[in-house]
Amino acid sequence: MMEVFYVEDDKTIADSVKEYLNRQNCKVAIFETVTAVKKALQSQIPALVLIDWNLPDGEGKDLCLWIRERVVDLPIIILTVRGDSQDVVAGFQSGADDYVVKPFELTVLYSRMLALLRRVQKAEETKLFCDDLVLDKERLTVSRGQKEIVLSQSEYHLLLLLMENKGKTITRTQLLEQIWDNHGHFVNNNTLTVTVKRLREKLCNPTCLKTVRSFGYRMEDTI
Repeated sequence: MMEVFYVEDDKTIADSVKEYLNRQNCKVAIFETVTAVKKALQSQIPALVLIDWNLPDGEGKDLCLWIRERVVDLPIIILTVRGDSQDVVAGFQSGADDYVVKPFELTVLYSRMLALLRRVQKAEETKLFCDDLVLDKERLTVSRGQKEIVLSQSEYHLLLLLMENKGKTITRTQLLEQIWDNHGHFVNNNTLTVTVKRLREKLCNPTCLKTVRSFGYRMEDTI
């Protein structure tokens, strides 16, 4: 079942969309304000978010920016009556993945939701995510938010190993063996400590990179 957050203060439209998507095996939660959905996103991340532009306590594009700063890969579609080209561009620049102008056919909306999720799924095959960190295994790049971060080879491989095992604690011995010893470079524990320190500094000390004292390190989502 696909979980969807829909931010819409027009009850008639919200109920219509929810009723249709429920029939397509979607679980839809309706939020009438920016404040309400922000609170919900602190504890749960859905498969997709639908956002109206004009809301009682803010604009949809600003909500998009807020989400993008925290969850890089969350699919977002803006649903709005504002069809002017400048508004469409502003919507995409704020981080929306798609832009649907009201009135719209529910069947078309659902098709675009599925198409967006297929694109995301394909991208996830080559990308690793943790909070707002993205590691692209195909391009060999690392970014946080919209900023690409240049890492050394050892820093990249350290982050890759941790992100591939997100949620699991990797011991210092395992890291030393898999990152350095496998390449014929025999190093001591201090090399790992220094590499982790430099990695943290370059990533601006992300909370998702955890130290398990006297044991190792772990990556886990905190947002």
